[in-house]
Amino acid sequence: MNTNIEGKVVVITGASSGLGEATARYLSARGAILALGARRLDRIQSLAGDLAHAGGKAIAVVTDVTRHEEVKALVDAAVQTFGRVDVMINNAGLMPHSPLERLKIDDWNQTIDVNIKGVLYGIAAALPYMKQQKSGHIINVSSVAGRTVRPGSAVYAATKSAVLMLSEGLRQEVKPYDIRTTVISPGAVATNLPDSVTEPDVASHIQKFYEQYAIPAESFARAVAFAISQPPEVDVNEILFRPTRQEG
Repeated sequence: MNTNIEGKVVVITGASSGLGEATARYLSARGAILALGARRLDRIQSLAGDLAHAGGKAIAVVTDVTRHEEVKALVDAAVQTFGRVDVMINNAGLMPHSPLERLKIDDWNQTIDVNIKGVLYGIAAALPYMKQQKSGHIINVSSVAGRTVRPGSAVYAATKSAVLMLSEGLRQEVKPYDIRTTVISPGAVATNLPDSVTEPDVASHIQKFYEQYAIPAESFARAVAFAISQPPEVDVNEILFRPTRQEG
């Protein structure tokens, strides 16, 4: 059965673990061609090798999403290798929760650089190609936290709320080019995202929450596949999902 995934060239940032790795494996198994970007080159090279061994196609490009030139190089490599870019998944993210009064300014800056600028750089890298093709699909990753702020999550929640607004603005602007846009907002999903929390007491609380509620990363991959697999005239703009037992 044609799922509209087979043969599509998909670029994924933050592909070395968690949501990105799970999505790469899931899409590759369904015939997608992957360009994997992450800072840990050894991890994405190993992943690309696994996908190739299973009959897939993938390249690995070291990518720090806080550097525009590296994100552009990732997308350029996908186009140079495979001839086009069909889907751009801006997945890389950080979640260093802390109360504002602790003044973790370096954490704030890094969160903004990765969660907001990283998405913008991904859009900037893929959009010119997609405009030229008159087709494409940009998928941005937000979070349930983009809608619900709690003590200690103000900066993270603000960045994920920004991703929602960026995605909606992008959606309205790219209609003339037949480009689709999707923002996916997961709740607690089993990844190493809690590892980015730098305050020990906050990290302990977050870890316990994830141990209690988190669902497998493949749940996110299935949401991505659902959005991609729709026929060209269907634009799934937003997917919000949580573990069934997660309240907030």
